[in-house]
Order: sequence, then C-alpha cells, then structure tokens
Amino acid sequence: MAAWSYHGPKVTVDALIVRDGRLLLIERKFPPPGFALPGGFVDANETVEQAVCRETLEETGLVVTRLRQLHCYSDPKRDPRQHTAGVIFEVETQGEPVAGDDAGAVRWFPLDALPPLAFDHGAIVADFRARRYPGGAFEAAPR
Repeated sequence: MAAWSYHGPKVTVDALIVRDGRLLLIERKFPPPGFALPGGFVDANETVEQAVCRETLEETGLVVTRLRQLHCYSDPKRDPRQHTAGVIFEVETQGEPVAGDDAGAVRWFPLDALPPLAFDHGAIVADFRARRYPGGAFEAAPR
C-alpha cells in the first residue's frame, strides 16, 4: 500500500501592526529582500493565532495582546519560493520594537508613505487601508 502524500500550500501568518497612523515593517535578512509585514510559517501543532503571536515576538520583540483575523491570501504566486496560504491578522501589541530572528531591522512607516513591499504585502496593506476585509471583533491573544 502506497503512503499518502500531499503537496499543497504551506500555511503562513502575517501581522499588521499600526500605531498612530504608522505601520511596522521588518527589513528581511534573507531572500526575497525588502520590507515586509512581520510573519512566517505556522509550526506543527500550532494554531494560526499562536503562530502570529510567536512570529511577531520573534521578529519585532512585541507581545501581541489582541488580534483579529482579516483575510487569507492564497494566490499560488504570492511567494516566489513556494505556494503559501497566508492568514493575515491585525494585532495590538505592547512594548517597543526590536529586530530579531530573520528581521534585519524594524521600522515604522506612515501608512501613506510605504516603501515597496515583498511578496503580496503591498496588496494586503492596500486592502487593509480600504477596509476591503473589515475583520471581526478583536479577541485576546492566546497564552
């Protein structure tokens, strides 16, 4: 009997962190280069909510206190490395950002003056600003 194998998209998460009309972006250490939303791959035995909290902490040093899911982006071309399905969260955080993990730097940008963004993050931010996917109510971050 042949072993079952599945070759679908990898699940990722990304965090939209906005304070005072500014969006926090990371500058990527590894390819593809450029600025991006904090985020990454969901680990085994981890929920997407846990993953966005972990990735936000690892890349920015910020602790997520509240979050809400906005949308899932799944265009097979959204990541040049492989097919991913990205679950996007708007998060509220505490602390001051410090780059960590695979973030070379963290920087606040006015929402109306963003640099070019990696992956499909420009479209995600445009959808967020237009409230294309308004999201539900904020909920407490998982512990």
